[in-house]
Amino acid sequence: MSIDQYIGRQDMKVIEAMKRIDANVKGILYITDDVGILVGSLTDGDIRRWILKKGDLSASVSLVMNPGVKSLRSRDVSQIKKIMEQYKIHSIPVVDQDMKIKDIVFDDTIGNMKPHNADSLMDIPVIIMAGGKGTRLQPYTYILPKPLIPIGDIPILERIMRRFLSYGAHQYYLVINYKKELIKAYFNELDMQAELCYVEEEKPLGTAGGITLINREFDSPVIITNCDIIIDADYSDIVRHHTEMANDMTIVSAVKNTEIPYGVMHTDENGYISGMEEKPRFSFLINTGMYIVNPECVGMIPQDTVFHMTDLAAKMIEAGKRVGMYPISEGSFFDMGEFEELKKMEDWVKDGDKTEI
Repeated sequence: MSIDQYIGRQDMKVIEAMKRIDANVKGILYITDDVGILVGSLTDGDIRRWILKKGDLSASVSLVMNPGVKSLRSRDVSQIKKIMEQYKIHSIPVVDQDMKIKDIVFDDTIGNMKPHNADSLMDIPVIIMAGGKGTRLQPYTYILPKPLIPIGDIPILERIMRRFLSYGAHQYYLVINYKKELIKAYFNELDMQAELCYVEEEKPLGTAGGITLINREFDSPVIITNCDIIIDADYSDIVRHHTEMANDMTIVSAVKNTEIPYGVMHTDENGYISGMEEKPRFSFLINTGMYIVNPECVGMIPQDTVFHMTDLAAKMIEAGKRVGMYPISEGSFFDMGEFEELKKMEDWVKDGDKTEI
């Protein structure tokens, strides 16, 4: 294992650090100065909190990192385990006398991996909006409904459910319409070890309207998600964040980087060129299509009306409800809605979707 993928310089930008953390899949970078001395650590959680405070993604990681990083001079396994357990950390750098990193030990490499809470979503119902026609994926969807289009050798909807199952979620409501009999036939033959309820739309009702057809009053927050996305994040942490922030709705948002493939001109008030910028990059926070919603707010969706989750968010904001977000990196969001994105999702699966049931 090369440790370079887990190390970043303190003068690098936050957006660059996000890409490095995505690539190394360990959720952390150890930060060094310009001569290689360990000066701090940066986690995906640190970046998330920075985004929530409206921090600039082009800022230096030195403004975001944790300077009080734990380290050891020896690769003594018993000492490493003791420090990891004491400080609830999942990795620790081994440094030389000059505080330069010579090794990094992760908890899973010493047989002490700390998995996510396998029961954290046990009492959280999951509503999956699976009624759309998938027109952007035609001609595939002439034959199969979008939820049954395979990613690798497993349909996207099954993959989504497997991820929730790994966190203990066992109550599922599938809002279905287009080619609904095929969806029902597939899951009726599949033992998912879950309570599965089909909610059948007679007409399209948008990304939220079909929820009103569920014959149940919820007494806990619910997760609502589109059927064509995968969020590669800690679902228990998303729910924890929703609760701790006292949100009425939490929208999972992803950083989206866009590059203008031309030289851009900046002008002054007289129309003269004041500067030029070659292929500038911009970062935005986008709606992924996954939400945590409190039960009383689910009741704000009108009956028998085309209504979308964005309409619900706007209605809640207007009513003074707290609508927050949980930001994730661009590499943690996969959208099957277009062919190019479908290919990215398939590549990600080939590289190893580690979801366990």
